[in-house]
This record gives sequence, structure tokens and C-alpha cells, in this order.
Amino acid sequence: MTPLNQNVFYLDNASFFAFFYKILYPIEWLMTHLLVIFHKALTLIGFKDGPGAAWWMSIVMLVIFVHLCILPIFVRQMKSMQKMQAIQPKLQHIQAKYKGKNDPASREAMQRETMKLYQDMGANPAGSCLPMLIQSPIFMTMFYVLSSVSYVARGVKAPYGAFTVEVAKDFEATHVFNVSLASMFSTSAADQRITIGVFIALMCGLMFVQQYYNLRRNLPPESKQGQQYTMQRSMMFIFPLMYIFSGATFPFGVLLYWLTNNMCNLIRTIWQVEHMPTPGSPAAETRARRVRKREEARRERKGLPTIEEEALAKARAAEAERAEKGHQRQQPNRRKNKARKKR
Repeated sequence: MTPLNQNVFYLDNASFFAFFYKILYPIEWLMTHLLVIFHKALTLIGFKDGPGAAWWMSIVMLVIFVHLCILPIFVRQMKSMQKMQAIQPKLQHIQAKYKGKNDPASREAMQRETMKLYQDMGANPAGSCLPMLIQSPIFMTMFYVLSSVSYVARGVKAPYGAFTVEVAKDFEATHVFNVSLASMFSTSAADQRITIGVFIALMCGLMFVQQYYNLRRNLPPESKQGQQYTMQRSMMFIFPLMYIFSGATFPFGVLLYWLTNNMCNLIRTIWQVEHMPTPGSPAAETRARRVRKREEARRERKGLPTIEEEALAKARAAEAERAEKGHQRQQPNRRKNKARKKR
């Protein structure tokens, strides 16, 4: 039986974070029941209980289910981020315009122009943050639920939700690649540490690829400069390195959850970059070519004029209309002239 690490995520009743997680108890309760429901469904269709695949597949299904539930929030967040990224060059122009001007009138003028830009473009600086505030408690609760199973099984933490002592012990008995879901890097055998290390490397690698793909494909050239871009590039390397060390202190069930979560995040990012790219970015240019190619294929299939032929026809019609108007003699509007004289 794997010894417990009291520093992982078990929080006593006197700590501030324990109070925070008590507020999230309804979500914790729901997560435990969903996990057990998925487990029962998998055992009904043939997955083995106990040391079989039912429990770790339940974790994967729970992560996917939560991602599907928050997909509308993600789409709204991406649209808000897309607008904010699109106006970055104009924001930088406003900031450069008032650079070094610290008088109250200049600061007020800069704030007024910035707010007008937000209104004209329909952008909201908080729009990309609020959805994240909604998502964070959900994923923090999932993290806590999976971390607390071992404590419920050993009697350190009281049973809650659908996690009885029997359910928690059955969860602990599950093995993935000969590693228990409750195992940690520091307390495992050498062969188990290799498996855990591979999962940590995959988890951090997916996080790096997600950030790298977004920075490389979804930023216009104007945004690839300045302090903000430098900070984003730094975070692309710092965050994965941080999780390499923290991942060694988490139970293997949490690593499985985190790996699945990062995989879902990468898939979401690729979908967002390819279908909702930032204007002016390399992904936006690729999408424009893709849309044009589909439109040309549609026109060819239906026997319609090509895009160039249609544009040429419109240009000729507009030129003919201008020429016709130019040959017509404009009659003076006497009523308007009389109205002006009376004024």
C-alpha cells in the first residue's frame, strides 16, 4: 500500500484552502457521483472492475464530459480573445501616441481613446478572463477529488459524495501500466517511476505544444513584439518546467486526469486557431485560402462564374453606371435654392 504524502493536496480543517474547498463541496459531490456513474456504465459494457480499466477510463470520460459542458464558455472566451488580439496594434499606437505624457489631460485622453476603441470593435478586456474564472473552480475540484481518494480509503478523510471507503479502496486497486492510481513518483518502484515520468513528460509536452502552436499560428506580425509577447514566450517554457517538478508529487490518477485535460486543451486550441483565428495571423491567411478554395469548388460544381469573373463583371457594371451618369445633365434643384435663400 502506497504511503500518503500529507503535503500533496489533503488540507486540514483549519487551513484557508480547506474553507475554500468547503464552498466548492456541491461541485465535489457532483464530480464523485459522475465518476461512479461512468464507472458503473463501463463495467456494464464489459470493462473490468478493480484493477481493470473501468476506473481510469472513468477519469478520462469525466474530463471529456466537463470539456463538452464548458465548450460554449470556451467559444465565448475565444471570440473575446480574438477581438482583443485584433486591436492590439491600434492599442499600441494609442500607447505610443501618449508615451511620456503623464499630465492628467493626456491620461484622460488616452483612456477615452482606448475605451472608444473597445466600443467600436465590440471588445471587452474582461471577456477572456471571466470564462476562465468559471472554468477554474471546476478543474480545481476535479483535481481535489482525485487527490483525496487515497485519504478516504485510509480513513484519513471522511467519505463524501459517492466516495465511500469501499469505492475509494476499489479505486486505489486500479492499475494503469502496472502503476496504481494512488502511486506517486517518490514512493514507487523503479519501473513504475519510468511510467510516471513518461506521463509527466507527455503532460508537460502537450502544454508546451499548445502554447507554441497558439503563439506561432494565431498572432499577427504586429503582436509578435513588445513586452507582452516576450512574457508570453517566457511562460511557454516556464509553465511546463514548473509542472515537471510538481507532477512528481501528485498521485498517478491526478497525472492521468491532467494528461487528458492537456490533450483536450490542445485539441480545442487547434480547432480555435484553424476556425476562429486572429485577423492578420498566419492561421487567418490559411483559413482565407481554404475558404476561397471551397468557394471556387462550389462555383465550379454549380457552373457559376469564378470569383474573378464575378468581380470583373461588377467592376464593369459600376464603370458603365458611372459613365451613364456622367453623360446625363444634372438639373438644378430650384426648391433647395429657394429654401437656402429664405434662410
